[in-house]
Amino acid sequence: MYYDIFNGDADGICALHQLRMAEPRESQLISGVKRDNRLVMQVEGVRDAKITVLDISLDINREALLKVLDSCEVLYIDHHYAGDIPDTPALTAHIDPSPDTCTSLIVDRLLEGRFRAWAVAAAFGDNLHDAARKAAASLPYDDAEIEELRELGELLNYNGYGKTLADLHFSPTELFTAVQSFADPLEFCRSSTVLSRLRSGFRDDMARAGESEAVPVGNAGRVYRFPGEPWARRVAGVFSNEKAREIPEMAHVLMVDNNNGTFMVSVRAPLADRRQADELCRAFPTGGGRAAAAGINELPAEQEKDFLRTFMETYSK
Repeated sequence: MYYDIFNGDADGICALHQLRMAEPRESQLISGVKRDNRLVMQVEGVRDAKITVLDISLDINREALLKVLDSCEVLYIDHHYAGDIPDTPALTAHIDPSPDTCTSLIVDRLLEGRFRAWAVAAAFGDNLHDAARKAAASLPYDDAEIEELRELGELLNYNGYGKTLADLHFSPTELFTAVQSFADPLEFCRSSTVLSRLRSGFRDDMARAGESEAVPVGNAGRVYRFPGEPWARRVAGVFSNEKAREIPEMAHVLMVDNNNGTFMVSVRAPLADRRQADELCRAFPTGGGRAAAAGINELPAEQEKDFLRTFMETYSK
């Protein structure tokens, strides 16, 4: 029995797509909204299986992973903070938390560039534009085609954000199934009806987001606040990435009201200095991520001042 567990964003989808083009097989797909990253627990009772885990933190899934490793083989590929990696023959881990890589680029290295265009799209989706363009330099694509890959990655990433699957235009497993029959991402861009729906939703949601104004936090960066509505949750990632690109020297925070006395927080470290976003967010309950981009699923309102103070201390210059 095979299980493929993957983050519901562009990076998780494109990483799995590369692997399954290289090694096709029928597997049970397990995914969720981007921040639903405690996914390994869904296979805790499985025995004698081969499990692939992509683009979710090993550290956050440690307890469930250790149980699974008692009876299953696991391939784990990721770029988030991992902590200590279990030392067992049952685990093959390729984990690189460098701020200029993503899971799809790690898979690309393992596959020696066989399906690099999908890794480029994923890197764009993860706001790694420099790394994406560097990887794309080896492809026979012109500037317009690379822009198509950029849009593809950003739209796949946009679809992954939400509080529940009901917020999304497509479930991540649906989206993976949609790309699965396309070896060429440009063909998918030009012939799939999926992207037209995502383009329309993206345009409408970003128009609403564009009405928001930033609140400066000292010289550390900018903070944005969104209401607790589906459109706000959907654009959390792409909006944060866009604002980070606007002023690469500044850090950015987006706080979305969860309507329950907590906030969903997205943090982007300065693109000019991709550091400590993961450390900042892990200092608060339900926080995690990577050095360049991280978040907190449910920041209690009473900890907001502490969070903003820590943000300012982390990024003030």
